[in-house]
Amino acid sequence: MANIDLKNDIKNLNGLTPAVINTDTTTNGIEIDTLGFESVTFFIRSSSYTDGTYTPLVEDTDTSGSGEVAVVDDFLIGTEASAALSAAGISKIGYVGKKRYVRLNIVSSATTTGSTLDVVVVLGSPRHAIVA
Repeated sequence: MANIDLKNDIKNLNGLTPAVINTDTTTNGIEIDTLGFESVTFFIRSSSYTDGTYTPLVEDTDTSGSGEVAVVDDFLIGTEASAALSAAGISKIGYVGKKRYVRLNIVSSATTTGSTLDVVVVLGSPRHAIVA
């Protein structure tokens, strides 16, 4: 039985606009400002899947718009490899680093016709609830 409010303690954002990925490439996600939140979870969804493997690459930086670097595994909950998708479905990976800005990129491989992918980001553990 659900009896605790989660809705007003999280904020969801678009981390990657739905996109057809049909080449071996890195598709950059949207930069997320984590100010005011203590937790970040990325949900990666693959639909209309035909082929390929889609591996997340989490990056962070202190300054918006520049200097993004790959996050070391110590600051991830789960691994990028375990969050990779090679079929239609949803996976997730968490971030517990100390940088203000994060993004999730998708690294695709073995693609010919590809898949449609998108990313939803959930920010949680707000410093000041209620989240608008």
